Amino acid sequence: MSDSQQNAAAAPAPKTSNTKRRVLMSLIVLVVIIAAVAYGLYYFLVARFHESTDDAYVNGNIVQITPQVVGTVISVNADDTQTVKMGDPLVVLDPADSKVALDQAEANLAQTVRQVRTLFVNDNQYQAQVALRQSDLSRAQDDLRRRLTIAQTGAISGEEISHARDAVRGAQASLNAAQQELQSNRSLTSNTTIASHPNVLSAAAKVRDSYINYARNTMPAPVTGYVAKRSVQVGQRVSPGNPLMAIVPLNGVWIDANFKEVQLTHMRIGQPVELTADVYGSGVVFHGKVIGFSAGTGSAFSLLPAQNATGNWIKVVQRLPVRIALDPQELEKHPLRIGLSMNVDVSIKDENGGQLGAAPNTVYQTDVFAKYGDQADAEIARIIAANEGTSGPGTGGGSQKTSKENVQPATRQDLAKLM
Repeated sequence: MSDSQQNAAAAPAPKTSNTKRRVLMSLIVLVVIIAAVAYGLYYFLVARFHESTDDAYVNGNIVQITPQVVGTVISVNADDTQTVKMGDPLVVLDPADSKVALDQAEANLAQTVRQVRTLFVNDNQYQAQVALRQSDLSRAQDDLRRRLTIAQTGAISGEEISHARDAVRGAQASLNAAQQELQSNRSLTSNTTIASHPNVLSAAAKVRDSYINYARNTMPAPVTGYVAKRSVQVGQRVSPGNPLMAIVPLNGVWIDANFKEVQLTHMRIGQPVELTADVYGSGVVFHGKVIGFSAGTGSAFSLLPAQNATGNWIKVVQRLPVRIALDPQELEKHPLRIGLSMNVDVSIKDENGGQLGAAPNTVYQTDVFAKYGDQADAEIARIIAANEGTSGPGTGGGSQKTSKENVQPATRQDLAKLM
């Protein structure tokens, strides 16, 4: 075959190759266009209503257990990773010194009640003295009157009449002295009862102070949670303010998500949030809502904040902590620990909420220490009732018993069992 014939046979090959190339390029362009359209639709319909970040961590309350009195540790009833309930005794100090002070205060209160009781009894005694002196005065006046009547007959000498007048003046002076003693004693007892007398209240305050110091030798758990950072040891001498251990209530943790400032434009309080934790993977999805925004960025509250007014300045995008509350039921099924990493996705479609002033106020409180005061009051009532005896009219003892009849006995024995 000649060369011209071979060239003619090979001519259609380049044309076929160009056709395939054009078809392939058309398909690629079509795929790019479809992908762009799909992304555009996804952005305008879904993505623009979401803000996400992986700069988020679990946070929560860390309740420090610190002593309120000086003492030596004789018992430690909890250790790291263990669960404790509110009110459980965690650390017990040696109560010997505080018990001596409490016994002294109780004895002083009992003595004071008996002394005040004597003041009320003296009211009746001085009142009887006044009645006696009034009788003496009346008798002396009658004697003087009879002597004056018969003095005109000459049967009574002037000297005897003078003695009768002196007797009247003496009886009057004795009556005045008795009335002054009664008035002086009444000034110590008027408008009060045995239980409300200032001396008794002062002694009762000392008992209350000693009782509370005695009770503070047992440190209860203020909240229910997990023990962490235990540093206290048996035999250690501790002082008020020394951290002994911490309790972390994991049922009340939250998420601090650090969003860039450009992501906060449409973010509002109350917007729904979906979260995943690295510890559980993407298969476990937590649900929550935005409950507040920090008052400043992380750099503003750092130990060494940036001084942008000095030297060369480079703009750095700042992040603002956003607090997110979690669903308690989901948190109970899949507990989280403080410091774990989270992936956060906030739906910002609903912008009806606010950023400032709309965050709900949170109250943290415990009543485990309030019972100390109630127990002290019950102990004081018991001591007063045991030492005031059967009071006569005007002592107020009966009203005191009536006001305290529903008070339960003090639980010093129960507290001592814990020690």
